[in-house]
Amino acid sequence: MLNGIGAPGIILLVILALLLFGPNKLPELGRAVGRTFREFKDGAREIISEPEPAKRSEAPVPPAPQKLAAELPQDRRLPE
Repeated sequence: MLNGIGAPGIILLVILALLLFGPNKLPELGRAVGRTFREFKDGAREIISEPEPAKRSEAPVPPAPQKLAAELPQDRRLPE
């Protein structure tokens, strides 16, 4: 991942981080990033370890019978 950066690039990134955030904020940022990665990893493990829902071996329920045309109301106008 960091093969192309090299030592000078890493040193430059550290200096840039110190200038942007200051020496007091860097430990807090490191903890926050670590916590975020840990939560992400735990969530990914939960998703992977969850068993897939078991397929139901029951026969599918037939659809409800439709009403006959004689049972449906013929006059669909609104009352006056």
